[in-house]
Parts: sequence; structure tokens; C-alpha cells
Amino acid sequence: MPSTLPTAVPEAVLFDLDGTLVDTAPDLAQATNALRQHHGLAPLAYEQIRGQVSNGGSALVTLAIGLESGSQAHDTAREYLLDAYEQAVAVHSQVFKPLDQWLTRWHAQARLWGIVTNKPRRYTLPLLDALALKPGALLCADDLSVKKPAPEPLWEAAHRLGVAPQACWYVGDHVRDIDAAKAAGMTAVAVGYGYISEEDNYQQWPADIWFETCEDLVDALNAFHHTANQ
Repeated sequence: MPSTLPTAVPEAVLFDLDGTLVDTAPDLAQATNALRQHHGLAPLAYEQIRGQVSNGGSALVTLAIGLESGSQAHDTAREYLLDAYEQAVAVHSQVFKPLDQWLTRWHAQARLWGIVTNKPRRYTLPLLDALALKPGALLCADDLSVKKPAPEPLWEAAHRLGVAPQACWYVGDHVRDIDAAKAAGMTAVAVGYGYISEEDNYQQWPADIWFETCEDLVDALNAFHHTANQ
């Protein structure tokens, strides 16, 4: 975490979903190991799967059974994995602590926030319903013709919230999130507690701010919350 933070209070905070706002890895790991079991293979360790979650279903298929994308067999396996996930999308998933408490306070103050994710609505809406999350703006992978790292979903989220992109933070746990935020003209916030593989260094991403832990992020957001209410 840098020694100084931007002095301007963000008018809106936008989040990536998986690995940034919600810890979805436990349920995705179960689906990944269901695919393994379907192919007669032993379960993978949770931490091995966790590091690939932000790379999407295709990456999880490759990790699980070694099939690279671009084949019918890979596509069939991906559908199997995603069907298994859809049946148990919010069994163990939960908002990262203490973001859950911060979000409750932020929402109660009618402050603006949203979610921009590359997760399709098919899985996002049941997850948000189960967690009682009601973002002011929600952009999923299938809402526009492009998705992150393109800036358009972030621009659309800001538009729906009625704020300028420059007045938004975008928080993410993947370099594509940071690239999207920079392209959109938002404050790019990288977090190190998400689904980051061992060979990746989030502190090398071209962010404006870096937070190692969720507690660090919430401390900064709480400071802004206090400033805004003085």
C-alpha cells in the first residue's frame, strides 16, 4: 500500500466480482473437482485451483484435465464445469471480510457503488441474490459487445450511476481490471488478496493504488467515508 492516497473522495466505487468483492473460489473449486471426478481423476488442491479462478472457465478446464481451448472436447468439458457451478453457485461464496461490513455502511448512506465483471449474468444474478447484494450498476460479460480489459463496461457503469469516470475507483485483482480502469480514466486500484497466481506480482501492475489485504482496502475506504461525512 502506498504511503499516500488520492485526496479526492471517490463519488462511486466499482468492483470486479470474483476475487475482489466476493470470494467465489470455494464453489468454483468444487465445480472444477467435479469435472476431475467425471474424468476419473483425483481432486486438485484448493490453492492450486484458486490461483486460476480469475482466468475463467476455460483456464479451469485446462488446469483440471489438461485440455487447451479450441477443441470440441474442451468446450464440452467447460459446459460440464459451468453446469456444475451453476447448480451450486453460492453454497460457500461470501463477500470478503471486512468488505461486507463496509458495503453495508456505504449502502446505508446511499453512496454509489457497482460491479463490472466478466462473469456472465447466468451465474452473476443468482450469486448476488443469494448474497443480497444490490449494486447501483451491474455490467456482466454478456451485457455489451466487449468486456474487460476494454473500458466500455466501466464507462457504462459510471453512466448508469450518473458520475464521471474520473470520479470513480475501480478495484480489481487481475491486470485486465487495471488496464480497463486506466483506459476508462478511473482510479485503478489493485488488490493482492484475490485470485493471483504465484508467478504474478500485482504490485507490478500499472495501478494508481495497491492494497495487499482486504483490511487495507477497507481502511482506506473508511477514511474516505469519514471524510465525506464531515
